[in-house]
Amino acid sequence: MIELLRKRRSIRKFTADKITPETRQILIEAALRSPSSRGGNPWEFILVDDPELLGQLAQAKQHGSQFLKGAPLAIVVCADSTKSDVWVEDCSIAAIIIQLTAQSLGLGSCWAQIRNRQHDTDITAESYIRKLLDLPEQLKVECVVGIGYPDEKKLPVPEDKLQNDKVKSNRWG
Repeated sequence: MIELLRKRRSIRKFTADKITPETRQILIEAALRSPSSRGGNPWEFILVDDPELLGQLAQAKQHGSQFLKGAPLAIVVCADSTKSDVWVEDCSIAAIIIQLTAQSLGLGSCWAQIRNRQHDTDITAESYIRKLLDLPEQLKVECVVGIGYPDEKKLPVPEDKLQNDKVKSNRWG
């Protein structure tokens, strides 16, 4: 696991290679095995591979979602907010499990934050995606994870660049 974490980087450029049905199924299984608070499993996943829809998802917010246009697959991670008061945390856990699974399969990925982001001055990114994908009102969108075969190389963050000052023992001071 530590090797996956060492190598995982946000990949925003993908080759045109499609993701096989077998690989998609592994990603789905990983998402569905994600832990959730009290086993409530409020998350829902929408897999998008239609190029036109991917292009529209790429416009979900003003900055930071454009890479989705070049991804062969995007997974919209959302949750039924009526099932859990910690759906944000549950979705976040599921999204990183999807990303680490993608990494283990030789794929690259990047998270596009949707919750609390704007599409434009009048509409939220979440509302934009809700309308685009015909989501019911109780489904809240946390993020969209773009996935594909990397078309860029990023080196792991060197160990001496880790922010060890962020770690305390027993107490803050």
